Amino acid sequence: MTDISGLAPYACHAAHTRGRRHAEAPAPTRSDYQRDRDRIVHSSAFRRLVYKTQVFLNHEGDLFRTRLTHSLEVAQLARSVARTLRLNEDLVEAIALAHDLGHTPFGHAGQDALNACMHDHGGFEHNLQSLRVVDRLELRYPQYEGINLSFETREGILKHCSRANAEALEAREPGGVGARFLLRHQPSLEAQLANLADEIAYNAHDIDDGVRSGLITQEQLMEVPLFARHHAQALEQHAALAGAQQERRLLYETIRRMLSAQVYDVIAATRGALARAMPATVDEVRKTAVLVCFSPEMAGESQALKRFLFDNLYRHPQVVDTTGRAQEVVRELFNAYRANPGAMKPAYAARAASGAESCERVVADFIAGMTDRYAAAEHERLTGRRLLP
Repeated sequence: MTDISGLAPYACHAAHTRGRRHAEAPAPTRSDYQRDRDRIVHSSAFRRLVYKTQVFLNHEGDLFRTRLTHSLEVAQLARSVARTLRLNEDLVEAIALAHDLGHTPFGHAGQDALNACMHDHGGFEHNLQSLRVVDRLELRYPQYEGINLSFETREGILKHCSRANAEALEAREPGGVGARFLLRHQPSLEAQLANLADEIAYNAHDIDDGVRSGLITQEQLMEVPLFARHHAQALEQHAALAGAQQERRLLYETIRRMLSAQVYDVIAATRGALARAMPATVDEVRKTAVLVCFSPEMAGESQALKRFLFDNLYRHPQVVDTTGRAQEVVRELFNAYRANPGAMKPAYAARAASGAESCERVVADFIAGMTDRYAAAEHERLTGRRLLP
């Protein structure tokens, strides 16, 4: 299968992939990165994302984002930028769709709780768990565990990694996806782009969901320069949006303009960084500083928006109360399964009984794979208490 024509020389060309952990014949009609994307979309872990929290728990409203809709928005943003920068759209889409496959139920609250439970057993990192999902936990093929993705997709999935975990990965796979954390290298431009698109997407949709929830208001958001500027521009061009019945449309228009401004800024800033660094190959990209970036001005505005959302939405008393109960669910599930591994699904109970890996790691795998509602139901079954609807 030939590569997409018109790719830049520093883009990842599927014809030059570093390959898969288990060798496979090429597909007759798809590139390796298209094949990766398709395997991700067909995975059980991808389907479960529809019932995993972004900010608001699954039961709190039908229109709030989930991990699945977030991943789709990241993929859409990343593809549009990749096309303009002549990067590989299929690879950036595969990375975007897979980047949250290892996320726990209940969003970052669940992740923090599970990491605390695993403190003495290697910890828990959701990026590493996403890699674990595609390398081992998805069981769909007779020849191997996992879904056997290409190196470049796996590299992009592993956005962060502690040194200890990188060393463990390197021991199992010399020169593999853990090596760059030890060498202090960067991933491909496609991986860098998926990472930044993730940030752009969640900032925008958390504004939308936060206002929809009633926990933050457009008036509050006016203290955020990025929002205030595009809000004013929207009203200047569409005066009818000032009416009380048009607040939702005004919000959508403001967010749309914010997204466009950030996308165009990334394109311009990245072109400038590429012109200065002049990488000729993917390997040269890996040995430079990060190249996919905001301008300094937009980076500052993005940080101000993040601080606002952290202070006013993520730390809102109502969100903190819900996530506190969600963390209790995760902690009590961990303790219950650790005390009685047979209470897990048979495949996980068998893994725990085999002694091939620690019981705690098996329990973490089981809990991380749960949806919000399954975790809440399991907690009620095991404890007789209902902490979440």
